[in-house]
Amino acid sequence: MLVSRDRSPAGGSQSRPIRILIVDDHPVLREGVSAVIRTQADLLLVGDAFDGQSAIKAFRELEPDITLMDLRMPGLDGVEATAAIRREFPAARIIVLTTFSGDALATRALQAGASAYLLKASPSDELLSAIRAVHAGRQLVPPEIASDMAEHAIDDPLTLREIDVLQLVGEGNGNKDIARKLGVSEHTVKARMKSIFLKLDVVDRAQAVVRAARRGIIDI
Repeated sequence: MLVSRDRSPAGGSQSRPIRILIVDDHPVLREGVSAVIRTQADLLLVGDAFDGQSAIKAFRELEPDITLMDLRMPGLDGVEATAAIRREFPAARIIVLTTFSGDALATRALQAGASAYLLKASPSDELLSAIRAVHAGRQLVPPEIASDMAEHAIDDPLTLREIDVLQLVGEGNGNKDIARKLGVSEHTVKARMKSIFLKLDVVDRAQAVVRAARRGIIDI
């Protein structure tokens, strides 16, 4: 079940199929979603793309009604591609379809302009309902993700510099290596780690990495 709210009133009667673009770097996933879409008379698959750059190009050529967008892809990721498409096509309706349930990642995607955030593990009928709902002008977020987003809504967010430090910690780097890679002093790295601990409410590096990864702040 999804949490939804109206973004704009639904249009008139459906005069043509809802035209859909699929963006995902995994061919098996693209084919699976395509198979589901092909069973529906009111939906039409018009194209697919394998990364953010090809998604932008495909959107320009096809101007689909709905884009199903993966987040973690090589090169330009789904959040960046969503933002780029929405800048060029403000009316674009994009549904994020991802394996990542972190509230921070969902917040980034919605802030970039996504209309919905859906997990790939969702039943196919939820995906179909989401496509029709977003096409009708609604915004959809799974209730568990919406709850996490609300819980952390007033948190002091990590800065981009702090995220860079924590990402490197998650990759197994010590303070000296992090300082060298970021071009800062070890003192600066330690200060940023202290700030990270406070913001994430953790007491050590391992807890910080686990919590940040769970929330979609870093990728490990």
